[in-house]
Amino acid sequence: MKVLVTGSAGFIGFHVSKRLLSEGHEVVGLDNLNDYYSVQLKEDRLKQLTEHDNFSFYKNDLENLPAMNQMFSEHNFDVVINLAAQAGVRYSLENPHAYISSNIVGFTNILECSRHHKIKHLIYASSSSVYGANESLPFSIHDNVDHPMSLYAATKKSNELMAHTYSQLFNLPTTGLRFFTVYGPWGRPDMALFLFTKAILEGEKIDVFNNGDMLRDFTYVDDIVESIYRLTKQPAKVNPEWTGKNPDPGTSYAPYRVYNIGNNSPVKLLDFIEAIEKKLGIEAKKNFLPLQAGDVPQTFANVEDLINDIQFKPETKIQDGIDQFIEWYTAYYKKNIETGVTNS
Repeated sequence: MKVLVTGSAGFIGFHVSKRLLSEGHEVVGLDNLNDYYSVQLKEDRLKQLTEHDNFSFYKNDLENLPAMNQMFSEHNFDVVINLAAQAGVRYSLENPHAYISSNIVGFTNILECSRHHKIKHLIYASSSSVYGANESLPFSIHDNVDHPMSLYAATKKSNELMAHTYSQLFNLPTTGLRFFTVYGPWGRPDMALFLFTKAILEGEKIDVFNNGDMLRDFTYVDDIVESIYRLTKQPAKVNPEWTGKNPDPGTSYAPYRVYNIGNNSPVKLLDFIEAIEKKLGIEAKKNFLPLQAGDVPQTFANVEDLINDIQFKPETKIQDGIDQFIEWYTAYYKKNIETGVTNS
């Protein structure tokens, strides 16, 4: 296959690109390398991809429609995997316009280019945050998700609605992926595992929101990648049993699907921290705080549809995944686990 991966210098995009290349596929990466977090980290991910002959890279914004059209014209993509977005729930409270530009305007350009260039399958990142105020656990793709609690979540729900429109109007197969708290090597510095590890090694306090009374369905990045890789070979299909009299939110009469990708095994935040402490051999200094605006107290993915359709269930154990992250982190930053001192 020839695959476009947007956000290829990002956390998940890097791992997906790496897997596709290892399987012999041709990958075109796109990323704007913005400074939402360390540009150096993004460039270091990218270096591993540019070593491959089957990888080419474009530095650009999704919002730049002429550049996007030119790239699509130059390449006959089989599959588009859109992982580029403005991420982060909390940042959406500070800079809402960044989310509209990237997640709405940018995604419109992805849809338009995919439509006009006859893409066989568009896969795009949604988020578990779309479940918002829903308290029916575990979260199912067949649940109503009309009550988002952050602008980030609202843009991701909007992406699903926009994708459905293009699936229905232009017969474009689209698959949305609701990721549940992804973690692992080369992770984002604004995510809890990265923040906690760094703070613990440096002897600083970690912020524990909702006084630690939180559950998260942490999902190891390799399980995300495996799911995406299998889905590249299975374009979304119509659900022949779908009816407008009893509409199913997760499927459609159009070639449209949505999947949860989660570990289906929520972990208490304090147990998550304990797993980090165990690997580091250091006890964390905790700063207990109330629940932050836009956050939800717990997430829990129902992944039955994913299992049924691709015969795969994410199930990496939390301690194993954390161990892998910390081994990468300490090597990448040349930290000494015992002292937290940067090696010279």
